[in-house]
Amino acid sequence: MGDIVSKFKDMARKENRTIVLPESTEERMLKATRIILDERIARIILLGDEGEIKSAARKAGTDVSGAEIVPLGGTSQARELAEKLYELRKHKGMTAEVAVETLKTPMYYAAMMVKENLAHGYVAGALSTTGNTLKPALQIIKTRPGINVVSSYFLMVLPDKHWGVDGCLFFADCALVPDPNENELAEIAITTADSFKTMLQQEPLVAMLSFSTKGSASHPLVDKVASATKIISGKRPDIKVDGDLQADAALIEKVGASKAPGSPVAGRANVLIFPDLNSGNIAYKLVQRLAGAEAIGPIIQGIAKPVNDLSRGCSVEDIVSVTAITAVS
Repeated sequence: MGDIVSKFKDMARKENRTIVLPESTEERMLKATRIILDERIARIILLGDEGEIKSAARKAGTDVSGAEIVPLGGTSQARELAEKLYELRKHKGMTAEVAVETLKTPMYYAAMMVKENLAHGYVAGALSTTGNTLKPALQIIKTRPGINVVSSYFLMVLPDKHWGVDGCLFFADCALVPDPNENELAEIAITTADSFKTMLQQEPLVAMLSFSTKGSASHPLVDKVASATKIISGKRPDIKVDGDLQADAALIEKVGASKAPGSPVAGRANVLIFPDLNSGNIAYKLVQRLAGAEAIGPIIQGIAKPVNDLSRGCSVEDIVSVTAITAVS
């Protein structure tokens, strides 16, 4: 994992972007802030009372000098963001007073900063649930144009560099969407292909996985995957995609040539799209545990600007790595 994360950190240094860490008194976040600043991965904004944040940093055995500390209220910025939030959400019944109160919640303040281009993205989840982390982003930042589904991918880094791009494969969706329909599955594949190209700067070869290869089995579950593949080709003819494909046909050249001759993807896939969350989640954990792969993620995709959700069991290094990925997303 070290090589690929180092690459993301190098990319992030060149971008020099600003990331908000809204859980600004959490010990791991504060320790990560110090590393991010020292390694020049990103500029950091912490939200809340300056005295409380600095006190928490001292208790954590670190300091956050160099980070920008932004109060949640009582400033011209807070007032301007509250006015913009009110305009954005008044059709949902939000009042001006409620907008002011809402922005006293760090996650909402972070989302508004990203929405208004005061920061590139935000990273949270060390303390918060996925719902609490993503809800402000969905309400304020919203999804990418043409994309209706927020999904996720795992970057799987395998010890055997034969697979994918130097041992790197993208698996999606393994964390968010339980049972996508054919249109949602197509959107997940398109978003993941774009993420792959952005992050690894290589051409995505997208396999739409099933228990069937090119109609070798007949079932509605297979039809969903085949239909999603056609939707992708119609929407994005620039993406090399094929399906339905079994996993061995997608990954192993000899099997791909036998089961799906002439396929632009079979035997060479580097992006694996699973038909549902059951298969995706099971697959990434099996590859992680049995093949010794590093699983980086889940990385959120489909939101119009970069937002990422950490596991509440995340390490300091996880926060640093995800911040680097957010900075280059």
